[in-house]
Amino acid sequence: MFPDFSLLQIAVSGLLFMWAGFVRTGLGFGGAALGLPFMLFIYDRPVYWIPIIGTHLLFFSSLTLRTRLNNVDWVYLKFSLIYIIPPALVGVFGLLNLPNLWILTFIYSITLFYALMWLLNKSIHSENRWIDKFLLISGGYIAGTSLTGAPLMVAVYAHNVIQSQLRNTLFVLWFILVSIKMTTFAVLGVDLNVVTAILLLPVAAIGHYIGLKTHEMILRNDIVFKRVIGGILVVVSGLALWDLY
Repeated sequence: MFPDFSLLQIAVSGLLFMWAGFVRTGLGFGGAALGLPFMLFIYDRPVYWIPIIGTHLLFFSSLTLRTRLNNVDWVYLKFSLIYIIPPALVGVFGLLNLPNLWILTFIYSITLFYALMWLLNKSIHSENRWIDKFLLISGGYIAGTSLTGAPLMVAVYAHNVIQSQLRNTLFVLWFILVSIKMTTFAVLGVDLNVVTAILLLPVAAIGHYIGLKTHEMILRNDIVFKRVIGGILVVVSGLALWDLY
């Protein structure tokens, strides 16, 4: 359950999970990257929030993919997992063993990097296979540590997977990564906070539904959307890092 949260903190947590659900389906990625930094302002333990986010991602990815598995680029997915899964496992163990201050600094620093890229309308891209591999390895490690490695991996997938299969292929990738992460948590005895995740499912479902309905509109206004969110995240991450040190 919620760890000694006030009613206001519980209500804000619900809104943030609605936001994460909206981003996840609206953009096709980024629910954790754009939700976790705000959640950490309420309770600064990533290992508390990440299993809840993971449970939701597994649930909603299953709903989204149940009729779309025939429209996935399985060939590139299998190839990329060779570079993603090993560093992701290293990242999971880092999350569980490194000091919480280090993990918070890492998460907010990565978020600040993404935010500045979006605010300045810069994109991460590569036309070089070695840089692709570096981005996949880096994205895998960051995903293992904090579930916020999506933008790096999306940058690679975007020019290796055709547009009509991109969103579904990414959802399968997230499902695989989170399954590995949650299994590792369970084996190591980490509390998955399943009851809390179930209680937050209805509000996350609202965000999920809104994201599905507005997906095309968001893609048409992608630059404006990312600049606004980028600006907000620059402030949030900057304040968080200032407060940490």
